[in-house]
Amino acid sequence: MKTYSFLKASAAPAVLGLALLAAPAYAQDQVADGSRAVIDQSGFIVVTGSRIARRNLESAAPIAVVSDEEFKLSGTVNVENVINTLPQVVPGTTSFSNNPGGGVATLNLRGLGSARSLVLVNGRRQMFFDTSQVVDLNTIPSFLIDSVDVVTGGASAVYGSDAVAGVVNFRLKQDLEGVIAGGQYGLTEEGDGSRYNAYVAIGGGFDDDRGHATVYAEYYNRSEIYQGARSYTNSVLGDDGSGGFVPGGSSTLPSGVIRYFGDGDTTGTDFDENGAVVFDEPGNFRARNGDLYNYGPANYLQVPQERYLMGGFADYEFSEGHTVYAEVSFVNNRVPNELAATPVTGSFAVNLPSIQSFLTPADYAQLVQLEATETTDAGDDNIELFLQRRVVETGGRNTLDERSAFRTLLGFRGDITDNLSYDAYYSYARTRNGNIQSGNVSRSAFSAGLDGTGTAINVFGPGTLTATAVDQISILAQNTDISVLQVVSGAINGTLGNFGMGADDIGFAVGVEYRKMASEFIPDTALSSGDVIGFNGGLPTSGSYDVKEVFAELRVPLLGPDSGIHRLEANGAARYSDYSLASVGGVWTYAGGVEFAPIPDITFRGQYQSAVRAPNVGELFGGQSQGFPGATDPCAVPANATDATIRALCVATGVPSGSSALFTTGLQLNTQIQGLFGGNADLQEEKSTSYTFGAILQPSFVPGLSLTVDYFNIEVTGAISVLGGGLANSLNLCYNVIQDINSPYCQVFANARNAAGILDDTNPAQILAANTAKLAVEGIDLEVNYSTPIGLSLTGAGESRLNFNFLGTYTKTNAFTPVEDLPNEVNECAGKFGQLACGNPTPKYKWTSRVSFIDGPLTTSLRWRHMSSVTDDDADVDYSTERLPAYNLFDLSFALDVNDNLTLSMGANNLLNKKPFTIGDNQEQANTYPSTYDVLGRDYFVSAAIKF
Repeated sequence: MKTYSFLKASAAPAVLGLALLAAPAYAQDQVADGSRAVIDQSGFIVVTGSRIARRNLESAAPIAVVSDEEFKLSGTVNVENVINTLPQVVPGTTSFSNNPGGGVATLNLRGLGSARSLVLVNGRRQMFFDTSQVVDLNTIPSFLIDSVDVVTGGASAVYGSDAVAGVVNFRLKQDLEGVIAGGQYGLTEEGDGSRYNAYVAIGGGFDDDRGHATVYAEYYNRSEIYQGARSYTNSVLGDDGSGGFVPGGSSTLPSGVIRYFGDGDTTGTDFDENGAVVFDEPGNFRARNGDLYNYGPANYLQVPQERYLMGGFADYEFSEGHTVYAEVSFVNNRVPNELAATPVTGSFAVNLPSIQSFLTPADYAQLVQLEATETTDAGDDNIELFLQRRVVETGGRNTLDERSAFRTLLGFRGDITDNLSYDAYYSYARTRNGNIQSGNVSRSAFSAGLDGTGTAINVFGPGTLTATAVDQISILAQNTDISVLQVVSGAINGTLGNFGMGADDIGFAVGVEYRKMASEFIPDTALSSGDVIGFNGGLPTSGSYDVKEVFAELRVPLLGPDSGIHRLEANGAARYSDYSLASVGGVWTYAGGVEFAPIPDITFRGQYQSAVRAPNVGELFGGQSQGFPGATDPCAVPANATDATIRALCVATGVPSGSSALFTTGLQLNTQIQGLFGGNADLQEEKSTSYTFGAILQPSFVPGLSLTVDYFNIEVTGAISVLGGGLANSLNLCYNVIQDINSPYCQVFANARNAAGILDDTNPAQILAANTAKLAVEGIDLEVNYSTPIGLSLTGAGESRLNFNFLGTYTKTNAFTPVEDLPNEVNECAGKFGQLACGNPTPKYKWTSRVSFIDGPLTTSLRWRHMSSVTDDDADVDYSTERLPAYNLFDLSFALDVNDNLTLSMGANNLLNKKPFTIGDNQEQANTYPSTYDVLGRDYFVSAAIKF
């Protein structure tokens, strides 16, 4: 007998439910509200959020569902594009993430972070891709998705660690009979960014239907779009200080910049004006006057991707009531990121005679004057210069991630008695990522070309590097990630009788689970040594740990229809986890809930959960790596010049007391500041509490209508974050909040400045992981589903139907407290965006709604996506863009069932060609937040699906 399960999207979230761990053969049936569920011969069903098999669809935990129909009508091939439209989700890494990027698509539920959102496929853990133990959504075949269940709140008692924000379960179709094949093509109105895929799946029974097997394969290809292809991303924007924008960019120019921080006499030289010179032509410099390089056009706006995906699953009833089942999947994913040419910056020893021929006599004489008047080592023909040179001769910086992942699973399930069943399985998943970086420059080779120890290189002007010089300084870097997840799980599921009065049987599940997580990052030797300029370097990361768990669940129906009320039941769950990590050890998680339905039309529900998240391999064992987050140095803010405390801290942390650059923009050359980020082996587990309560309405006097409203509240304490919440916030805590040189938030900057007081790459600040933060989210979810027949048919097919769905979230609170011991220093991100703490916009109101007119074989559907306005998260800085207005997108699509075997679909997303908001200094990338606001413009798709 075959065993499979799925829920159809039209089911109201209130009646979606709990994941069945084990059950015998299934057959489909209809429930009262018209939704489809999977019901076994004993009447048991499968719902996400519990391991107890049950006879009804109600759940104490709120569950929202996305159906396979949404993927078809939205023209989506990649899972991320549908998931990120859900109001419960803040976009993680997407196809528009170029810098930062990484070649993956991640899920960020409730804005609590991808590491706190547990991703399941068919109720089991999916493979992760690196030391952060986060799932890449690119590994999930969207064409096989039957539904996606989104469960709010901590679910560690049911699923173990990581389920702090909630659980997202992707249910795949496993009942395929015959062949399905299809493909899709998409293109923007600008004629670029093509996307196409082709897929096939074959399934059917064998051995008199004692077994069933499905195999599938898919190819997907997405073309790149450069930022230069859109008027709103072609030029980097910066704030002009008066509420407007000016052309922005990098101070590191292709023609070269020389800064002098020594004590030589600058009188009469071009350095006398502001300490910096630039080249307009080879060998001839002038005083720098705010010259910037527009790096935007060289960056990807849409990241290209090529993916091969294949797999299969099968089950076989080898004995009456006992089934063996297996799953296997493989994905090869190739995603590059493209940045502007390498910016070489830093202090270099320059041997003057070796570069004399590259400069005009007058300019060479200026450098000789500086060297000759220095107080130390004067007259030795060597001078220390701070050089900035964009090495465009090497081409752009390209990093290619080629990620191969496979997952295998073998399990057994069946009946023990009429009331007991079992399910046990072992899964093994391994991901290997090869990262190749081109366009890098070797710092040692570059330095040798200037200090006289190697062949001299000419970096003093535009286009001055010869092909020989480019070969001399270029370096290729390669990194490797390897991650392994092993799971052994077994459970018994059953019933214990009932209390009478029409109540269902008491249900329970008990079981054990073992998981081992291992991951390593193997950096290129040159990259980890710091010799590579172009991409961030890092030290090796390697580590593993395991956990042994026991868990139990109990569902107790207390009253039924015979008692005078429709239903009253309670549920509980508990899990004990023993981690091999000494800093975590043994931890408990638990949950409890209640459902009360006085009449069939309305159900009240509530649940409380205590959850944990163990630190991942990267957080524990991560080698230090470079990062360049956007941040503002308070010592470079003119408004702080009158604050004696900040002045004293700036001096105490390395700014020369007499520096003319103090409290000027000359102390911060770029909007990004380099830091070193790494793991901490002493990290403990995060702890969270969450509670939800709400109501489900299915009024009998309005057939086809269902409505759910749920309040949610999630709090995470001891949250793992980089010290102070990041480099930007650590700067704020040191100089503006704590203002104590002895605090750890000031000590990380005490030795991080160069001789001129600038935070550069000389000795970057070390911002390591710590259990110091606190997270809190609070809000209300609302879902409305309505379906009704109407007496209008344009196709002459007879009865037609109107379907309406609304899924919305009001986020009252999304608070990030970088230091839990400083509860007054809270970054409130509900209704905010920005680089201080919040990142991607988190609108207070976000919804997705769809209305579909189903007229026989033709479906016409209109989707409305809405995000309310947001404001910048940094009250201390007056940006040109302080507020982003409400944002609305409309999508129109059509689906036609030509016959029983062929379905055609077409549509236009962003029908009104809504542009993204353009932002200056407080943008993420591409002058906006490209994973939130549409950067493609009007976009078309066509698709075809065949089944036979």
